[in-house]
Amino acid sequence: MLDTCNVYAILDLPAKVFTAGVKTVVLFFKKGEPTKRIWYYQLNLDRNLGKTNPLNEKDLADFVECFKGFKETENSWFVDVVDLDADKLDLSAKNPNKSDEVIYREPSEIIYEMESLNNASATILNKIKEMLQ
Repeated sequence: MLDTCNVYAILDLPAKVFTAGVKTVVLFFKKGEPTKRIWYYQLNLDRNLGKTNPLNEKDLADFVECFKGFKETENSWFVDVVDLDADKLDLSAKNPNKSDEVIYREPSEIIYEMESLNNASATILNKIKEMLQ
């Protein structure tokens, strides 16, 4: 049942590529043969996307290069179709090369930063007040 879906590759794009705040996934199909493995590529960008800063060819260069040979990298990996939940037919996959570890700052660091920002804001506000007098 699941092996006839013919999914060949999945490109996982960041939010805001086509619609504000919506994550986009592009599926590539290979017609005529059952799929045994699915190649995933997760596009990670160092910038925010939007109307004035759209996705471009340079953003996709690594994907295009990796797609040619279905290379496994930090952003790409394989999943065997037999490992998917056949009842749900869920093709989403978590990148096994990325860690979910969250590094929390110490409360004292957060308070220090908040105080520094408050002081900087107060200084700017005082300068504005002086200009208005």
